[in-house]
Amino acid sequence: MKNNIKDILAQSTKWVLSISKPVAVAGLILIGLQSPLQAQDTYTSPSWRFGVAAGGNFNFYRGTTQQLNNDLSVPAGFRKGNGLGIFLAPVIEYHKANTRFGFMLQGGYDNRQGDFDQITTPCNCPADLTTNLSYITLEPSLRFAPFKSSFFLFAGPRFAFNRDKDFTYQLGVNPAASNQQLPAAVNGEFSNVEKNLISFQVGAGVDIPLSSSTSKTKVILAPFASFHPYFGQNPRSTENWNNTTLRLGLALKLGKGSKIERVPESAVVMPADPTVVFSVNSPRNLAVSRNVSETFPLRNDVFFDLNSTEIPSRYIKLNNSQVINFSEDQLEATAPKRNIERANRQMVVYYNILNILGDRMNKNPNANIKLVGYSEKSPTDGKSMAESIKKYLVDVFMINGSRISTEGRNTTTASGQSDDKTLLRAGDRKVSIESSTPNMLMEFQAGPNAPLKSVQTLTAPEESYITFNAKGSNAAFNSWMVEVKDEQGRIQDFGPYTEEKISIPGQTILGARPQGDYKITMIGQTKSGREVRQEVPANLVLWTPPTDVVNSRFSVIYDFDESNAVNLYEKYLTDVVAEKIPVNAKVVILGYTDIIGDPAYNRTLSLARANDVKGILEKALANKGRKDVTFEVRGSGEDEGLSPFSNKFPEERAYNRTVVIDIIPQ
Repeated sequence: MKNNIKDILAQSTKWVLSISKPVAVAGLILIGLQSPLQAQDTYTSPSWRFGVAAGGNFNFYRGTTQQLNNDLSVPAGFRKGNGLGIFLAPVIEYHKANTRFGFMLQGGYDNRQGDFDQITTPCNCPADLTTNLSYITLEPSLRFAPFKSSFFLFAGPRFAFNRDKDFTYQLGVNPAASNQQLPAAVNGEFSNVEKNLISFQVGAGVDIPLSSSTSKTKVILAPFASFHPYFGQNPRSTENWNNTTLRLGLALKLGKGSKIERVPESAVVMPADPTVVFSVNSPRNLAVSRNVSETFPLRNDVFFDLNSTEIPSRYIKLNNSQVINFSEDQLEATAPKRNIERANRQMVVYYNILNILGDRMNKNPNANIKLVGYSEKSPTDGKSMAESIKKYLVDVFMINGSRISTEGRNTTTASGQSDDKTLLRAGDRKVSIESSTPNMLMEFQAGPNAPLKSVQTLTAPEESYITFNAKGSNAAFNSWMVEVKDEQGRIQDFGPYTEEKISIPGQTILGARPQGDYKITMIGQTKSGREVRQEVPANLVLWTPPTDVVNSRFSVIYDFDESNAVNLYEKYLTDVVAEKIPVNAKVVILGYTDIIGDPAYNRTLSLARANDVKGILEKALANKGRKDVTFEVRGSGEDEGLSPFSNKFPEERAYNRTVVIDIIPQ
């Protein structure tokens, strides 16, 4: 009777169960012998283990065999087959507890027997072929525990030495003919059989300890599975018959652990956690302060992460109730509570681009926009990104979907002056916002590629933020958070943080309240697992803009590797920025680049950008007969200590291709 795969699985289940019972019983007997001997002492897992492994080989034959030996060539070739053979071998293993790497060695009997699928010969007679192919095998393997746990992987070569090569060939009778006598079965040995084979195996297993921690002799039961591909497993030097084997089995291993020396509890000294000093700084308002009225350019692009069509989490998204109180000039109130790092605080305007867009569309009911998604994969993928933005605007800002059209296009990779193509490609996966409504666009600009109207902000000085200082937390804590409770018992949570000092805009805590008394609690998780709480009372005051503003700031954004302002900015610099320069003012012009490219080249490029802006402003002032303005021009290149933004995300790199113009009155 022929074995199909279903038969093999049924046989293997019975076989594994048959060997698992005696193996388990043997393990329990050993445990019983050991338990009474050890009462108090505990022992580690053994590094050296010795035992036996038993398993079933699921053998699959492919290729062709027809010339069985010098005396027998069958009428047609046998091409496929399968069977179940036994594997039995002693095991030696070395693996030290709480490490990843170890060594295994198995060597023993390895049976690759099986039945070929029945064929029909030219006489219309069925023919069967069975083989009892077997080897003595030696299998050294590298053992790898990826999680330093009981689960392990192993891989290594297999050295096989042929032991049995016999076969049984049975030719049947033509079912259509009568009075035929069944020929006798032919028993023989294959010719041209390879005496030695070199192949390989990969597998996985898990160690299940059967002994208690007080047993010095440890008994370990390890079910395992391994795969032996056909590479190097051609049994014969002629024809092309090859074997592939899947092995399932159990290993029973024993070894002696090392005694764990007990330390008296009185001798245990728990190290003290480092001291953390928690303080809160809530500054008072000043009548005059160092403030900047900034005109912040708003890029028309929303950058998406690779392999995702969802709006990245770094963009600030509101819910329906928050939309009512949203305002462009109070953007700091929407800063994420969990990420107040330098780059995000400076990018808080841009990261509100979807909220600014939705608010402006509601204030301009006749405005329509087009969202164009650019993808390196396909236009369909690009349109999916655009649709995710449309869904946000429709669901949260309740904008009629007919006012928003979407389109997908293949991305056009930026020209590569730099070797760092990865950063360039990250900036190509985006959704661009197009509009022809003047109220949505920058002054003096028109057309679908015109920038969105800049955002006017009054930037608070650094000292106006409410600062929480957990001095020593880096050494003491894995992380810490802040709990803020007001007079009515309402609680706000901020964090977790890993920095020792964090700053939060006052409006994030106070909302519309001018001031309030709060109980502020630092909650830290120490490296030893303890929770530490420190409470500080604080009177928090909402910062309000002072009456005197020291200077104004404008920005011009450049395209990648460009040093000349695009035409759409020339009129803006001439008719807007130059008009804001008072008599005898000082104008500081600072040029920057992103980190893509050579640092020396970027330093030159940034200075060229700054001089480009200076030339346009000087020309505009000269046309009005003015020579009273002092210019200071610098190029900082890609220096991340001086650049306005970080370079982690493509939008930050895009904003770093900029020239910042500070206008300082006399």
